[in-house]
Amino acid sequence: MGKTGPVETQIPLRDLGFFMEGESVDRRLGVVGIFIEDRKTKASKVKQILSDHGDIIAGRMGIPYPGRKVAVISLIVDGTTDELGFLTGKLGMLKGVHVCSSLIRG
Repeated sequence: MGKTGPVETQIPLRDLGFFMEGESVDRRLGVVGIFIEDRKTKASKVKQILSDHGDIIAGRMGIPYPGRKVAVISLIVDGTTDELGFLTGKLGMLKGVHVCSSLIRG
């Protein structure tokens, strides 16, 4: 009879978020559009989230658009899909804040 016991499952380290020396993380370059309906009440929360993720933001432009009663922020971003998803997810959870993004492999 064969030996019985726990079965070992080996998971590659890269699947756990670890990378071996010389490996590169799959980064994406993209743009993120943020539309804020009530700038006076949401601006500080949006600014805090952007500041928290500043290491993946390459450029930022913000424009109030009174004719549509919104503020618009556009970002140039460079990060992993996890980092970018975390940023857009946090912003998208704010009521009155709408987010859209477009990414390329870069």
